[in-house]
Amino acid sequence: MYNLEQLRMFVEVARTGSFSACARKLGKVQSSVSQGIANLEIDLDVTLFDRRTRKPSLTLKGEHLLAYADAVLQQTYEFDSALKALHHHHETKLILAIDDALITSVLEKVLSRFTLQFSTTTLSIHSVTSSDVVELVRSGGADLGLMFSEMLFPKDVDICYLGNLPFYAVVSPKHPLANYAEVSASDLIPHRQLIIKGEHGASVQVPIISAQTWRGNNFSLLADLVGLNFGWSYIPSHLVEKGINSGDLCQLKLSFGHKDWRVPVERIMSKNKAMGPALTWLANELTHLF
Repeated sequence: MYNLEQLRMFVEVARTGSFSACARKLGKVQSSVSQGIANLEIDLDVTLFDRRTRKPSLTLKGEHLLAYADAVLQQTYEFDSALKALHHHHETKLILAIDDALITSVLEKVLSRFTLQFSTTTLSIHSVTSSDVVELVRSGGADLGLMFSEMLFPKDVDICYLGNLPFYAVVSPKHPLANYAEVSASDLIPHRQLIIKGEHGASVQVPIISAQTWRGNNFSLLADLVGLNFGWSYIPSHLVEKGINSGDLCQLKLSFGHKDWRVPVERIMSKNKAMGPALTWLANELTHLF
């Protein structure tokens, strides 16, 4: 019966184009590789290489089986990696709860490094409102949370301030407020305001000014509704800058806002959560997001 070592020889000979190069790659003598391939062909009852030329070339059957052999070796590598991770007490899975507006290019780079560092740890990402992040972490439904501050300090979670994000007040170019050189609070009151609200209450500390409100559960939805001229809203700057630059959205100049409205961002974790290597690494990396 063929074995993994023979499959490695088969794949390496196909990649390098010679038995000698394969032997050097695997740290074996050439005769061992030649005999291993010959035994594999006997076990499979298939000729894998045409040896009539100076360099062995794959037969049609060999070409067909090469991808399968490579897949078996890759699965073996994944199995060995998973076993190694268990021996090092790496977590098998983690759950990250995050406000959708905090899924930025910087976070994507952190997650890419996480993949390289903990390739066998499954990461589940739940995109929810900030108020729902708190509940998921508190209930054990998430190991780690990224959220906008709610200015509350729940006693059963650990909170770490990371920095803040600017919010812009925006409208559609078709909205009446788009024609104002400067907008006061009283100007905003008659016009519908679009705000965030999750399953567990209002979210994000931005002022509610208008008499009439519509509510959505993520900022991408609010940005779309603003673009469709359903009202005005405070939205994280990185989600609307492209629309502002293209003319699809209009940033309001607020008479009561000398600077952009900035909302604190926090990382939260359960106080009773056991910290394995993967969670420890991710929690530390997230502190450098801002």
